[in-house]
Amino acid sequence: MDGYRKELKYIVGDDVMLDCRCRIASLMKKDAHQSGSFYRIRSVYFDSPSHTCFYENAAGVSTREKYRIRTYNCRADLAIAEIKIRHRETISKMSAKISEQMADALISGGGAVRILSEAISERKKEGREDEARVFEKYLAKISTLAYRPSVIVDYERDAYVYDIGNVRITFDRNVFGSQEYSRFFDENLTGRPALDGREHILEIKYDEFLPDEIVSVLGGLGLQRTSSSKYAACLARFI
Repeated sequence: MDGYRKELKYIVGDDVMLDCRCRIASLMKKDAHQSGSFYRIRSVYFDSPSHTCFYENAAGVSTREKYRIRTYNCRADLAIAEIKIRHRETISKMSAKISEQMADALISGGGAVRILSEAISERKKEGREDEARVFEKYLAKISTLAYRPSVIVDYERDAYVYDIGNVRITFDRNVFGSQEYSRFFDENLTGRPALDGREHILEIKYDEFLPDEIVSVLGGLGLQRTSSSKYAACLARFI
């Protein structure tokens, strides 16, 4: 499991996003995995039939988990099963790389219990206990609480990093939700916008502290914190 990191979220308009980008461009560097002006992130989130995760988020429950399958630029070979754990303002993640076949099974529900059970056994034999634990937690949610896909969340991300404090600043735009689960890897998937067309999400993540130079650069932008998640914003368009 990754160590806990601080996570701050803001909803910003076009002008603030452009201003912020200009301010950090000389101080931070682009994410090494990003080629071009952005990369696409797509996740299918899992929840109970009564939307437990959604309502815990709305209620601000201090410790909660989200289960999702995530891929980058719609590539099946980059799919991972992930568990995002939040404790107050800090987050941590558990993840395991999965095949397209496993992703399809978890999304469709067909044979998911069998495939997860087999994956747990295989990972343990290989000594990959962390990945086995991810699949055990997925299996428990699916078997006992009937977790199933609740919404697909898709957006374009522009990411910047700063070594001191392990800072990561991201701009997420064109956020939309879909429930066409069979098209999870389809590049042409469309859905319902989660935000106003001129609104975007700014996220700041860091370890123990946010360096003074980053605080200084961001000063004067009038950023307003939000607790809303992209998952909650997208699912709200369907329930």
